[in-house]
Amino acid sequence: MGRSDHLAALDQLFARKPIATLDELRAALGTDSRTTVFRVVSRVGYRTSFSHAGRYYTLERVPKFNARGLWFHREVGFSSHGTLRATVVVLVDRSDAGCTHEELQAELKLRLHDTLRSLVEDRYIGRERVEDVYLYVSARPKVARAQVERRRRAVAKALAVVPALDPARAIDVLVAVIHHPSDDPKAIVARLATEGRLVGLAQVEQLFRRYDLPGKKTAHSRSRRSRR
Repeated sequence: MGRSDHLAALDQLFARKPIATLDELRAALGTDSRTTVFRVVSRVGYRTSFSHAGRYYTLERVPKFNARGLWFHREVGFSSHGTLRATVVVLVDRSDAGCTHEELQAELKLRLHDTLRSLVEDRYIGRERVEDVYLYVSARPKVARAQVERRRRAVAKALAVVPALDPARAIDVLVAVIHHPSDDPKAIVARLATEGRLVGLAQVEQLFRRYDLPGKKTAHSRSRRSRR
């Protein structure tokens, strides 16, 4: 198969599907040689997925990257920034108020504990505590300080708009926690609802934070898992 045949085979493959595995590329090009495959795709430009252990490939012209430089086909992710590590560094560095693990996980559709830990250890990004959540910030100190300050202001604003519980309902919540110390805010809300005492989840979460109650898994502390 000559050069023009190889390029035509690539066009046919990617006209049918936007991404392909190495085996699919080999089959389309009629070769078992990894070297031949990458020589051919290098001529037109290609990208490797940052997810799925880099098992998927696409041509440079295929992805329509969003403003953050990301493109997904189903659950397979590609980045204009390159690898997963490089992508996380760019996203964190360019973020207005830093990024939590949960925010990055939702955006990249991957669990990132090990990646974040290694990037912090290698000093490609920083990590700061804001409330009871780890915030990943730029490695540049001045940028990081601004990100932390913006995040703190955002958290304070979010808390300020949650009306405090009526004292009687607050007592109901505290009594429920005493009797069921392993319950998180959502479980407390559900438990009280079955007794006809309605309370808002955000208000209960606020109470958990205020009194540092045990077993808390509030909106701002659910990412204790992201402390790594």
